[in-house]
Amino acid sequence: MRAFLLLFLLFPVLELYVFFQVSTAIGFFPALALIILGSMLGVLVLRIAGIATALRARESLNRGELPAQTMLEGLMLALGGGLLLLPGFVSDIIGLLLLLPMTRRLLADRMRRRVEEQALRQRAFADDVQARGPSAPANSRQPQVIEGEFEHRDS
Repeated sequence: MRAFLLLFLLFPVLELYVFFQVSTAIGFFPALALIILGSMLGVLVLRIAGIATALRARESLNRGELPAQTMLEGLMLALGGGLLLLPGFVSDIIGLLLLLPMTRRLLADRMRRRVEEQALRQRAFADDVQARGPSAPANSRQPQVIEGEFEHRDS
C-alpha cells in the first residue's frame, strides 16, 4: 500500500519534470501541442478499442470459446487509451506501449497465467481445508437433510 501511495505522489512530479525537460528542448507550445494530440489520440483509441473488443468477444462467444484473452487485451487497450488521456509524456509512452499488439499480448498472457496459477492455489487450499476435518461440512452449499417419520394427528 505504501508503494502505491509513493508512486501516486511521485508520478505527477516525474510528469512535470519530463514536461519541463521536453519544453526546454522543443519549446513550450510544441510540447503542449504534443500533450493535447496525445489526449485526442487517447479518446480515439478508447472509442475504437471498446467497439472492436466487444465485437471480438461476441465472435469468441459465438464459436463457443471463453473470450478471456480478448477481454484482457481489451483491458490493455482501454488502459493504454486512458493513459494517453492523462496529460504527460511518461503516461503517453506507457499508453503507447500498451497499444502495441506484441506488448499487449505479452502482458495479457502473463496476467492470464498468473490468474490461473492463483486460482489453482486457492482451489488446492480449499481442497486441503476440506480434507482436514469435520469442522466444516464437506459441501456446505448443499442443505443438511435430516430424515425421519412423522404422523399427523387430528385432535
